[in-house]
Amino acid sequence: MFTPDFTQAQWRKSSRSNGGGAACVMVAHVPGAAGVKDSKLGDASPVLPFTTSAWSAFLRDVQTGKHDLS
Repeated sequence: MFTPDFTQAQWRKSSRSNGGGAACVMVAHVPGAAGVKDSKLGDASPVLPFTTSAWSAFLRDVQTGKHDLS
């Protein structure tokens, strides 16, 4: 099972988040993985882990318009 450790991760949020920062997705990178969580839940938020290669593929697909993000 893929279970990277995000306990010491530095979480980042999008610069396009709302002003209060309470309605955004946060991303962190650790060796071999990236994680995504919901800022509204803070430390209680579950983390959705991705392998580095899966995260890179997702970002590439977003940049090329494969996913409708509207």
